Formats: sequence, C-alpha cells, structure tokens
Amino acid sequence: MTDQISRPGTQPSQNDNSQSQIPEDLAVEIRKLAHDLSNALEIIVQTSYLLSTTEMKEPASDWLRMLDGGVQKALDLNISLRNYIKAHSPT
Repeated sequence: MTDQISRPGTQPSQNDNSQSQIPEDLAVEIRKLAHDLSNALEIIVQTSYLLSTTEMKEPASDWLRMLDGGVQKALDLNISLRNYIKAHSPT
C-alpha cells in the first residue's frame, strides 16, 4: 500500500504513521525543501496581498482573483505536505 499526502483539513491516521516512516536523513532533506517552499510561497502571498490593495481594471482584477485562488491552494498543499512530513518522520 502506498502512502498518500492528506488533503487540506485532514490528518493522517495513527495507522498511517506506524506503517511507514521516512528515513531520518531523507526527512531532514524533505524538511529543508518544505521550508524553502514556504519561503517562496510567502513572497507570492505578500505580492498577491499588495496587488489586492491597488485598483485594477478588468481583466487584471480577474487575474488577481485567479492568483488568489492558486495561492490558497498552494498554501493548503504546503500545510498538508508539512503535516505529512511531521507525521511520518522520526522525532
């Protein structure tokens, strides 16, 4: 059975945690990548916020709404990834 990353709003079950652990050296590298991803997403989130404070004409305002939706999905996925890593990594 393959492990799957939990969807936003869900937590991995205890059974998932006991079935498969990420090896410690790999977990460290994955944590670093997840941290770097969080930093990159923070730039996108802040830029999206700053753009939302300006007046935009159509179609730019539509594009900003699309960007905001993508930003939220990326943040949710990043949280799920971090939760998965935490649940499946040695302490």
